[in-house]
Amino acid sequence: MTTAFIFPGQGSQSVGMGKALFENFGASRAVFEESDEALSEKLSTLIFDGPDAELTLTRNAQPALMTVSMAALKALESERGVDLRRDVAFVAGHSLGEYSALCAAGAFGVADAARLLRLRGEAMQKAVPAGEGAMAALLGLDAENAAAVAAEAAAATGKVCEVANDNAPGQVVVSGAKIAVERAIEVAKNKGARRAMLLPVSAPFHCALMQPAAAAMARALAERPPAAPSVPVVANMEAAALTDPAAIRDSLVRQVTGTVRWRESIAQMASQGVTRFVEIGAGKVLSGLVKRIAEGAAVLNVGTPADIAAFSAATEGAQR
Repeated sequence: MTTAFIFPGQGSQSVGMGKALFENFGASRAVFEESDEALSEKLSTLIFDGPDAELTLTRNAQPALMTVSMAALKALESERGVDLRRDVAFVAGHSLGEYSALCAAGAFGVADAARLLRLRGEAMQKAVPAGEGAMAALLGLDAENAAAVAAEAAAATGKVCEVANDNAPGQVVVSGAKIAVERAIEVAKNKGARRAMLLPVSAPFHCALMQPAAAAMARALAERPPAAPSVPVVANMEAAALTDPAAIRDSLVRQVTGTVRWRESIAQMASQGVTRFVEIGAGKVLSGLVKRIAEGAAVLNVGTPADIAAFSAATEGAQR
């Protein structure tokens, strides 16, 4: 069985995530403490106790989700003897989850990943004034048709509208100026979309309006570049495995304004023989997407102590 570890992005957060890991495993507790120290604040208290509105803020959600993912991974390593080099063929993460994937593979330490994601979250939030941008999910259209919808909306309004996420067959997200995204919803419905709706987000992520944030990340990553990962990282921008640190750094900068090619990333790993995808961290969003992309692949989640026990049982069963 060939395994890939995948790491969730923004939207998977919830108050209380990772608390059982903190309470049960010393290796997990150390991750929360490292993030707290790196940010000079009790991020762990916000994660465990909320309030939800504060945790959901981009500047908090991004380092919080990475922290929970790393806490889950460290529990797997310490309690079950998981070794990425030996046991995992690829890692990948959705948007900010790519930093978690890189951290898992040793390209960043937890402290550096927390600082980079705090900066990334703040820069993305500041790039567009509140209320001027929007994102919308277009359900029932493929990536090509969604791109045509976005282009038509952009042309009609003279404003930015682009494909932000190609998540799964029939699930594409567009992003840009609010007036253009609202036009895209109308166009999509006329082109046969099953549903088209605005998403409850605070900024138009993964489009050209994020260029100021991309510039901020270029500066930050020049000061703290990634090291070579211990296992290949399937990057959002390329939907292909990267191992060269310079290429990874460039991809992370372009990712801020570019399309998250998640559907293609999962398909690429499946084409390379991956038959099991393990979502590491909060929620089960990516697991649902994987089931729609790589039919027949085994999908597991690791975000709680019970999940860790189930992972071990599933692994032992597959090896019999």
